[in-house]
Formats: sequence, C-alpha cells, structure tokens
Amino acid sequence: MNLKSLKLDLSKLTTVIVLVVLSVLLGMLSPVFMTQANLINIMQQITVNAVLAVGMSIVIFTGGIDLSVGSILAFVGIVMGKLMVDGGVNPVVAVVAGVVVGMACGAFNGMLISKFKLQPMIATLGMMSMARGAALTLANGRTITGYSPSFRWIGSGNIMGTRIPVQILFMLILYAGFHYLLRYRKYGRFIYSIGGNEEATRLSGVNVDRVKILAYSLSGLTAALASVVLVSKLNSAQSIAGTGYELDAIASAVIGGARLTGGFGNVWGTLLGAIIMGVIRNGLNLLNVSSYLQQLIIGVIIIAAVLFDSLKGRK
Repeated sequence: MNLKSLKLDLSKLTTVIVLVVLSVLLGMLSPVFMTQANLINIMQQITVNAVLAVGMSIVIFTGGIDLSVGSILAFVGIVMGKLMVDGGVNPVVAVVAGVVVGMACGAFNGMLISKFKLQPMIATLGMMSMARGAALTLANGRTITGYSPSFRWIGSGNIMGTRIPVQILFMLILYAGFHYLLRYRKYGRFIYSIGGNEEATRLSGVNVDRVKILAYSLSGLTAALASVVLVSKLNSAQSIAGTGYELDAIASAVIGGARLTGGFGNVWGTLLGAIIMGVIRNGLNLLNVSSYLQQLIIGVIIIAAVLFDSLKGRK
C-alpha cells in the first residue's frame, strides 16, 4: 500500500468514526433516531445533496470549485417542467434534455476556466447568476407542478417488492460508477494528477484543458441528475430551488476527506460526508432545535471542516 492510499484509508476511517460517534450520541438523546424508518428517512433526505456532491468532488479533486450547481439544478428543473408539464413531452425525452442542459452549463464553466484562464470561483459564480436568471425568466417566477406518476416514481417510489426507495439505489449506483471512473480509468488518474501538480501533468502530455472541461461537465451532469430526483420527489419545479445547495455539496466533500487544494479524496468519503450532514440535520430536528439555530450550527460545521482541511494542507 502506497502513502497516498494509506492517507485515503485513514481519512475514511476518521470520517466513519465521526459518523459512529454522532449516531451513538443522537441515539442516546433521541430514541427515535436509530429506528429503521428514521435511518431510511435520513438516506432519502441526503440523496439530492449526495448526488450534487459527487460531481462537486470531481471538480475539487482537480483543485477547482463549482458554485453554480444549485442554480443549474433549478434551471434544469424548469427546463424539464416546461417540456413535460407545459409541452406534454415524454418524461424520458425531457430528462435527457435536462441532462444535456446541465452538462452544457458545466462544459461552459470548464471552457471559461481552462481556455480563458478564469478563476474557478469567478467563472462558476457567473454561471450561478446566469442559470438562476434563466430559470426565473423561463418559468416567469412560477412553480411548475403536475408530473406523471412514472416520473414521480424516481423520487418517491420503492424498488418492486422491497422497501428500498428508488432514489437511494440510484444514488448508490451513481457513486459506484464514479468510483469505477476514478479508480480504474486513466481519466481518474489525470483528475488527481491535475489537482496535485497541474503543470507537471501538462508537461507529461496530458490534455489538461480537456480533462478540466470534462470534470466540470460531470459536475453539471450530477446537478441535472439531482434536479431529476428533487423535482420527482416534490412533484414541482421551482426557479428558486437549490439555493445554498453548493455549500452543502462542498462541505460534504471536505468532511469526507477531499482537499480543497486538489489531488486528494475519494467519492465514498464524500458520501460519508453527506451522510454526516444529513445525520446532523435530522438529529437537530428530532431534538426540536429551531431552524435558525440549525443554520448557525451548519455554518459552524462548514467553517470547521474547511479550517481542518487548511490545517491538514499546511501540515
């Protein structure tokens, strides 16, 4: 086992320990917390964030950041709503169109960052405003509701003959796919290599610009898939949906062991980070903590996670 693999394993172990300690503590404070129904509920609650976070992780592994995922989620939701509800388009066609829109937004981010050398924060901040404005303009500020049962099955149905929600299985399959991409394909090695030393990766013959564009395209893809889950779960698409979701996605990746400077982390750690975020929110709700105080606590956790990441980087 090389040093990097050992660090990844230790990082995942730390995240697992944090999750276990939190779960035991909340189980002691609330007898409802450890029930099967509540644990399934937690997994359902984190699905959208976890799907967003896996794409965010790819970008973070390259040393970048994507602040536009929440707005892209909203824009894709409105596009699918206009097609399915207002236009009567087949749900499959509408979902494919939404995925194409999400990936196009991500690819545009990647082009600005790789070809025009914009800072990732600036480029994606601009896309955040553009996508949100496009969603508001296309929907004219209204909420689009009334989706077909076949589409709503994605976010609210169970696997036939079981109590396993479709959205949870979808999330796990997505993570398995990204794990395979990063672990067994050369593209995954390029992602980590760019995050570790971009110039050395370029000099070794890797087309860094193309890899970055693909990384941001994947972030746009997961934003679109998260929109599919959210819209089908709520049976509505809102132009203000996804506000602040990018912060939870970043926090999930960092809590899961990703390094904001790039080159380090793994998707299963990101999933653990998303679960920790969900456990905290669920526990605070069970303990009847006010929503205002919850926002404060989550903010402190995000700052603590980024500060811890910074301290690890210096060390």
